[in-house]
Amino acid sequence: MEETMNAVATAPAEATTEEGKKSKAAPRKKTKKAVRQVSHGRCYVQATYNNTIVTLTDANGNVLAWSSAGKVGFSGPKKSTPYAASMIIKDVTEKVKDTGLKDVNVFVKGIGSGRESAVRALNANGINVLSIKDITPIPHNGCRPPKPRRV
Repeated sequence: MEETMNAVATAPAEATTEEGKKSKAAPRKKTKKAVRQVSHGRCYVQATYNNTIVTLTDANGNVLAWSSAGKVGFSGPKKSTPYAASMIIKDVTEKVKDTGLKDVNVFVKGIGSGRESAVRALNANGINVLSIKDITPIPHNGCRPPKPRRV
């Protein structure tokens, strides 16, 4: 039993060639994924007090590209600024340039300061905005009230 444990422990991790050099596996060639051509899609803008996240999808909701303020390089309180929102849109539109996306319906969620500037930046970066819809969740009856205090 001890002999087998020693044999396993002393087995070389990598195979060696005749010259004694360690051989590495050949790097795999990455095959390019076929890019779908989408002319009409959706743009979801989530603008909170702390961050702005933009997602571009096709008509069915399959994500084509997304970006956020942190991904672009902003940190701290700068993430929720209108300038950060315009930079996020610029980053996302560059990612979907090869898909041929031209028209989007925009769905805005949240109450951050990057709401309007994100929609304006979409138009400025060559994507036609067909409609803007606010999907911010609104409570119907508010929170549940606290239980009455027992004294």
